[in-house]
Amino acid sequence: MWSALAGLELSIRYVQVGQWRTRVLEAGEGEPLVLMHGTGGHLEAYAHNIVPLAERFRVIAYEYPGHGYTTHTTRDLELPDYVAHLDGLLDALGVDRANLSGESLGGWVALKYAAAHPDRVRRIVLNTPGGTMATPEVMERIRSLSQAAADDPTEERIRARLEWLMADPSTVTDELVDIRRAIYARPGFAESMRHILCLQDPEIRERNLVTDAELAAVTGPALVVWTSDDPSGPAAAGMNMAAKMPDARFEVIKDAGHWPQWEQSETFNALALEFLTGGKP
Repeated sequence: MWSALAGLELSIRYVQVGQWRTRVLEAGEGEPLVLMHGTGGHLEAYAHNIVPLAERFRVIAYEYPGHGYTTHTTRDLELPDYVAHLDGLLDALGVDRANLSGESLGGWVALKYAAAHPDRVRRIVLNTPGGTMATPEVMERIRSLSQAAADDPTEERIRARLEWLMADPSTVTDELVDIRRAIYARPGFAESMRHILCLQDPEIRERNLVTDAELAAVTGPALVVWTSDDPSGPAAAGMNMAAKMPDARFEVIKDAGHWPQWEQSETFNALALEFLTGGKP
């Protein structure tokens, strides 16, 4: 994973955003491009994308409150918390306007942010985004696998959580498992995970879902990426989302699950770059 970043000039530091000591990776120059991971995730989820994206953009990958090495949370976090944190992070980094690329929860946050702050968003890539579905079986699966991995971060439990994301379980490398185990084994992380997973509660999720009005308010160009094997839901959900935005296109990446940026990184990188640059070489 980190060998994929070899030779790239980058920085990893902590930026104070309100109460949150936020882990941030930066690389490259140009228009800002913010990379946003999924529930229980961390910035290494984009290890295979940062190098090519940093050739054209100032790439900013960060970890949400309660996630990764950012400050643990002792209270439930809902979408307004994530949106406010992103807004504060952009302020702290001196970014007036950015492109957003969000996977799963990251896509959910990106949608909410773009609807609330259209003046601060250029283009958005929504990669198997959450926020429009509330499927009980999927929500329970995410909750049970994630909390079990945080409560008892053995190799087996961490690997089970990661393999659920993938079309091909063999793409879960030992290095990825080790990185996530180190995060999940930190004192206090199991409690943090309980508060992160509040969005898997049906009542809480319902009040945080993306509305049709919010989709209509995303006025900048948007790319919705789904996959052939996404465990979170069918491609029709992504197509429906794209149809409700004023300027959106929909694409499917084959042979990938919930992490196409990882499993099919070359395809994802080419698609994202073509869209984010407006097709300019």
